[in-house]
Amino acid sequence: MAPQQSERKPSTSGSVKKAMTMTEKIFSRASEKTQLSPGDNVWVNVDILMTHDGCGPGTIGIFRREFGENAKVWDREKIVVIPDHYIFTTDERAHRNMDILRDFCTEQNIKYFYDIKDLGNFKANPDYKGVCHVALAQEGHCRPGEVLLGTDSHTCTAGAFGQFATGIGNTDAGFVLGAGKLLLKVPPTLRFVLDGEMPNYLLAKDLILQIIGEMSVSGATYKAMEFVGSTIESLTMEERMTLCNMAVEAGGKNGIVPADATTFKYLEGKTSLPFEPVYSDDQARFVQEYRFDVSKLEPLVAKPYSPDNRALARECKDVKIDRVYIGSCTGGKTEDFMAAAKLFLASGKKVKVPTFLVPATQKVWMDLYSLPVPGSGGKTCSQIFEEAGCDTPTGPSCGACMGGLKDNYARLNEPQVCVSTTNRNFPGRMGHKEGKIYLASPYTAAASALTGFVTDPRDFLQ
Repeated sequence: MAPQQSERKPSTSGSVKKAMTMTEKIFSRASEKTQLSPGDNVWVNVDILMTHDGCGPGTIGIFRREFGENAKVWDREKIVVIPDHYIFTTDERAHRNMDILRDFCTEQNIKYFYDIKDLGNFKANPDYKGVCHVALAQEGHCRPGEVLLGTDSHTCTAGAFGQFATGIGNTDAGFVLGAGKLLLKVPPTLRFVLDGEMPNYLLAKDLILQIIGEMSVSGATYKAMEFVGSTIESLTMEERMTLCNMAVEAGGKNGIVPADATTFKYLEGKTSLPFEPVYSDDQARFVQEYRFDVSKLEPLVAKPYSPDNRALARECKDVKIDRVYIGSCTGGKTEDFMAAAKLFLASGKKVKVPTFLVPATQKVWMDLYSLPVPGSGGKTCSQIFEEAGCDTPTGPSCGACMGGLKDNYARLNEPQVCVSTTNRNFPGRMGHKEGKIYLASPYTAAASALTGFVTDPRDFLQ
């Protein structure tokens, strides 16, 4: 006879605590559920919804169709609208998109609408920021432990702050506008442990190109990519943003870095809202763990036509190039330009191909003209770029990263070869469908500008 079991009611016995990853804990908190496992579908409360001029009008149209012409958004202070994609253009349809955003934000009294009205002089627009993913961080909309959704695939950039951040489509965003929540599936987590001292010729772009090269562009499909290790801990916030930015290029649902003193220092003075970081439990289950000794890595590029087409920069030294592009949410932050300026300074040479500079945000643009480059005797990035023969830094926007309109600055309108600090190199990505894009770090991009060939930055940094 089996021993008799006494009935244990949940109210008196409690539930057995299950070890969870960071991403699972964020989902658990946002769905108000104590236990979650990968594959669970849950309604997640959203902390921030971001949209821009590329997807905002479509999102607004869906919101009005489904919730009604006179419906109000769920929370006017949790919606961030950032024009950035098709700004400096004569295209009337692009201007119409801006008008739609402006009218909607006025009607709904949206608190965070970073508008631009004077396209002839971006500096005359104090509210205008620039590239959404960098602006979100600079303006204090990224906080550990929160859920941030955006109508852009590189929304995963914000995972650098220890939060769940991912891109969604217009339909989902239209629903979030009205409801403030979304049905999401809990992703399983891959863990990437990066240890070792970072060589002075590597940047975070090299690290993520290494990882994507290992994983392929589909290796992390609908998985969280958690980045830990002594190397990650040594990275600045902007470098962590570069790392998480390209998680989606491996198919990842999100990239995420545990919040630490570096995170909290960055957030000082940027946000007054309380936040609560979460961390993976020691016994949390990861689908797989990848380990890298960063001290042994070399500068990399991703050859056309895929971010996983990894190669050593030195192996491509015979590839002749036509231009260099430094900009975007991936490679247009202040530290990216500082890195390029450092290499130009070390070389003392002039560029041999047109070199286009597109600051991500208005703050980055100002940094290029005000912050001294270490070891330069007080020179700013802009002075160093001018001495090297680069193009003058242009107005902050997504620029030519996604191709866009024919008159977008630095767009590939001819079948040229470009070394770029951007994130994608598919056919037609920066414009012409026969253009060839080599994705690289700011160091490698600057080195290549000086030679007219894909160049290992160690040629100038050592």
